[in-house]
Amino acid sequence: MTEPSSARRWSEPRGDVDREWVRPGPERQEYVRDAALAAVLLGATALSTLLSQSAGFSEHPSAIWISALYVVMCTAPLALRRRWPEAVAVVVGLVFALSQILSVPEMLFANISLFIALYSVGAWGRHRLRATIVRVVIVIGMFVWLFTALVAHASDPGSFANIPRNGAISPIVALGLLQIVTNLLYFGGAFYFGDRAWAAARERSALVARTAELAAERELNAERAVSLERVRIARDLHDIVAHHVSVMGVQAGAARRVVGSDPEGAAASLRSIESSARTAVAELHRMLTTLRDDEQPPGDAPSTRGLDQLSTLVADTRGAGVTILSRTVGTERPVPPTIGATLYRVAQEAITNTLKHAGPGAEIDLRLRYLDDAVELELGDSGSGSAVAAPGTGHGQLGMRERVDAVGGTIQIGPRARGGYLVRARIPTGEAG
Repeated sequence: MTEPSSARRWSEPRGDVDREWVRPGPERQEYVRDAALAAVLLGATALSTLLSQSAGFSEHPSAIWISALYVVMCTAPLALRRRWPEAVAVVVGLVFALSQILSVPEMLFANISLFIALYSVGAWGRHRLRATIVRVVIVIGMFVWLFTALVAHASDPGSFANIPRNGAISPIVALGLLQIVTNLLYFGGAFYFGDRAWAAARERSALVARTAELAAERELNAERAVSLERVRIARDLHDIVAHHVSVMGVQAGAARRVVGSDPEGAAASLRSIESSARTAVAELHRMLTTLRDDEQPPGDAPSTRGLDQLSTLVADTRGAGVTILSRTVGTERPVPPTIGATLYRVAQEAITNTLKHAGPGAEIDLRLRYLDDAVELELGDSGSGSAVAAPGTGHGQLGMRERVDAVGGTIQIGPRARGGYLVRARIPTGEAG
């Protein structure tokens, strides 16, 4: 075949297509269609051979058994053109050439069968280099045979005896050019359409694979979302239970110390314990109700708590007998619910850690700063308990870091130089001019 066609033996793969892709073998229905095609071509070729022989297209036609063998060998292999495309093309090409040498009086369906065989090599060849070599060898062989026939025809003195020679081009040259152009178009079409069919199948396979990848990715994202939701719920449960239990522990200790000397103070501590327990149960109930009913609005669920509830958190802490100073710096303004909920949970966890680890008599200083482009929560204590000696440990601090990181903020957790412990969370609000 011509070099321009062979140079385009297959299109370069696109970015998402594997250039080492191998086309899968044919399916059962494709075998059935190829068998039907071979049967139709066999009947048509047999009829064409009979008609051509009866019309006397050849002065010395081949024997009947040769013509019959030609009809079978030129068409029957096409039933396996997708399974063994290279072998089928070689067989059909050899039969085509021998039919001309043996003067089988048929040319129409022989050309169709050879075209289909060459096309199938381009469309179904699993090894692309081998497919190209097979087609190039067949095409070169056909052109060698063509030039040999032209030379033999031109050397025959009687071949052009009755052809007028008054044209602008020699009859021999004109016939040779017509044959060359016709064969270039014939074999070039088989090359091009075969390679295009293979490229189209490759792109369809890539599309199917990509679709499967997207489906798997969607499923993975759904599973990841469920996991993240479980982590969020676990954080909220930790914050609720840990805070209220810590408050109740402090209040119970205070009540135990004054139960003999100050019954009224002990009773007040017990009432605070009861209030804290009721609050914890109510928050857990709201959370579980939200989890059970996805259609029900969350209302005042724990995940919707925000900066407005900081005053209640401070009051509960004071009720536990802890000294806490709360200040707001800057002009208050509404913040997104996710930011407000995050800062509330950070404050709740920081207070819980102070109650657990800061030691008796520790004071808490809580400051909420409204900056131009951020909101900052700072909570320090004056304690000297184990939290100072073991910063960054425990699920509580990990939960604080993950919460702040999830909304694009930063957090500092660690001991202060002048003693005590400090938690400072800064979350941008994107409101800077």
